[in-house]
Amino acid sequence: MITRIREVRRAKGMTLDDVAKACKPATTPQTIGRLETGMRTVSVGWLNRIADALGVDANDLVAGGAGKAELPVVAVLGPGGASAPRKTAVVMAPRPKGDQAAITVAASTGDYRSGDEIWCEMIEADEFARAMNRDVLVPRPAGRFQFGRLIGRDDEKLHLLPLGAGGRQQVVTNPQWIAVATKLVRNL
Repeated sequence: MITRIREVRRAKGMTLDDVAKACKPATTPQTIGRLETGMRTVSVGWLNRIADALGVDANDLVAGGAGKAELPVVAVLGPGGASAPRKTAVVMAPRPKGDQAAITVAASTGDYRSGDEIWCEMIEADEFARAMNRDVLVPRPAGRFQFGRLIGRDDEKLHLLPLGAGGRQQVVTNPQWIAVATKLVRNL
């Protein structure tokens, strides 16, 4: 089977090591390299593991797969302005995963504008430390939420700074989960 693992990995800006570590269970970069080049046969199990690590559908990794959601890169923007890419490249359109949720912005606040979509990864209490200094959505009693920058954690309390200027720090006790902002979708 001809795969597009390398093409998709590069489009995601990931190294062999990044993909190997993101696989569940983790594997070695050499194994990912062998699967990319066809030196090792890609089973359906491997295809699914690598697709999960890359955040795409397994179908996106198969050459000729239906429904590819990719855009060609026509320019690279840097400090000197826009220039043509040195190599042919594509970017993959975002695809939701099972552990994601979204926030829609109704009125501009902080860095977010009205009409923005904030894609979040839902994580459980044992993973809260990796959300430090990130914008998070925290559930509150009675169907309410708190959204702000996670600036501290002690015992079962989370300390959040509101997004707008002049707001007071909020403390939320013992949430079972939080949703970490991972992707901003904005119409220009």
